[in-house]
This record gives sequence, C-alpha cells and structure tokens, in this order.
Amino acid sequence: MGAAAITTTRPTARALLAELSTCLAVVVVVLLWMGPSLYRQDLVFLAATYALVALGMYLPFVLAGSLSMAYSAYAAIGAYAVAYLSVKQGLSPWWGWLAGMLIAAAVALVIAVATRKLSGFYLAAVTLLFAIAFEHWLGDATAVTGGASGISAIPVPSLFGWEPPRYAQVVAAIVFVCAVAVLIDRLRRSAWGISLSAARESAPAVQSAGISPTHLTVVALAVGAAIASTGGALFTVSVQAVTPETFGLDLVFLAIFMPIIGGRGSAWGAPLGALIVVAVTLNMPGYQGSGELLLAVVVLVILLLAPGGIIGWARRISTRLIPSRPRDRR
Repeated sequence: MGAAAITTTRPTARALLAELSTCLAVVVVVLLWMGPSLYRQDLVFLAATYALVALGMYLPFVLAGSLSMAYSAYAAIGAYAVAYLSVKQGLSPWWGWLAGMLIAAAVALVIAVATRKLSGFYLAAVTLLFAIAFEHWLGDATAVTGGASGISAIPVPSLFGWEPPRYAQVVAAIVFVCAVAVLIDRLRRSAWGISLSAARESAPAVQSAGISPTHLTVVALAVGAAIASTGGALFTVSVQAVTPETFGLDLVFLAIFMPIIGGRGSAWGAPLGALIVVAVTLNMPGYQGSGELLLAVVVLVILLLAPGGIIGWARRISTRLIPSRPRDRR
C-alpha cells in the first residue's frame, strides 16, 4: 500500500512543481519586460484580457471543436456587470466579477442549448449574429449601460479596504491568468477533458460509453463564457470605463488565433499567443499602423513551420536535444 501511495503521489508532486515553476517564470519574465513603463503596463493588462478570452475559448473551441463567436459578448457582460454594480448600484466591483461570470455562463448555456444541433459554419454564423446584436443592444439600453457613452469612473477593487497601486494590479492580473491557465490545463488532462476531446473526434464512441457529447459541449461553452467574462471585468477595471465598442468582434477573431500561435496542445498556448498578438500588433516600432498585417504573416509562418504552435515547436526541439531515458524493465 505504501508503494502504491508513492506511485500515485510522485507524479502529482512533480506536476504541481512544474506548474508553480511555470507560473513563477511567466510572472518574472513579464515583469522584467514591463519594468516601470506605464505603456507596457497597459499592454500587459490588454494581454491578460486577451489571454482570459482565449482561455475561455480553449475548452469549447480547441478541445470540443465548437466554434462560438459570442465571446466578445461574454467579455462585455463581465465588463458591464462590474461597471453597473459598482457605479450605478454602489456595490463592490467584486460582486460585478461574480455576477458577470454567472450571467455569461447562463447566456452561454441558453445559446448552447438553442444551437445544440448546429456545428461548424452554422454555429459560428448564429453566434456571430448574437454578438453583433448584443453590441447594438448595449448602445440602446441607456438606463443600464449608459448608451453610446458607456459607464466611466469605475472604482478599482479593494482588498479589505486596501486599494492596490497600478503595479500591484498588473502583478495580480498576471497571477490570475496563470491560475486560470493551470486550471484549464488540468481540466484538459482530466477524464472530463479527455472525454471532451474524444467527443470531437468520435461522438458515437463517447456515446457508447454512456457520456452525452452534447452535455460535454454545453458545459464547456458555459465554463468558457464565465472565464471570458473575467477578461472583460479585468480590462474594465484597468481602464475604469467601458463602452459598447470596447469589446468588438475583432477581439474574437484575434482570440481564435492565440492558441494556434502559442500551441493547441496546452492551455498555456492561449496566454502565450495573447502576449505575441499584443507584441506584434501594438509593440513593434514602425508597424503600429499595420500590426494586423504583420500578425497575419506571423500566423502563416507558424502554420507552415510549426503547426503545433510555439509550445509544440519547443517540445519537439527539446525532445531532439534531450532524448527520453529508456524505461527500467526490471
């Protein structure tokens, strides 16, 4: 029994150490790059927002193969929940974070059930129409959303009366993204995540095991929407304002490419892709006006030379340089 216990706990301890090491490395590298620059702090906030939206899309899009284009609406729900409850109702912004997650998950659940028989282009088209209609509704619902001018003067969430300075907010944002990435990556490797991936490849095989592929996809869409709403809440708190145009459809199109750039084989590919997207589109001297064109070239190069994304390419190189040790057959 003791040997069995050791056999089951050692891989868990190694995985936990690897996750903590990865999180620490990400925080240190990003903070070193950011330095005291306020502009780069804004870029990190934007990258964290992109990363959370991309992580929200990771479960239904990468694992389940269900492409929903409504994630700009889910991010907007998180943003407006924080803005409405904190500015118009005088509540703590934390209640807005929680309400945004619940509302976004509920909306995604309704859409997922209504579109459960759609897939591919048809699902993308229907959810795209929803995102467009939701953006127009934000501009029309003046009593709730402030109309075209939106809501401003959104307070920063405090911790037991302490309002963190800007630098501490950036650090907290990076740590939060790392925690979500660890959670999503664990879900990917769990029995639920493996079933979700298997349902994408062969739904009849999963059904034969007594698991409903539809239920798996619906849950993935709801969880993804809740995560995407936190991206909207984070960005709104960082700029302390939100308008209907804050979360446009370009956010969803960019988020689709982030796991492809970073690597679809790991949830960490989404935040890595978000960093690269922000760096290419907004932090390349001389290319600020044509950042999207440069990003298209980067995506094309990665698809041709590294189909598994940056992380997949790095793993392939490390496997060649450090061959695995033969197993002990005694």
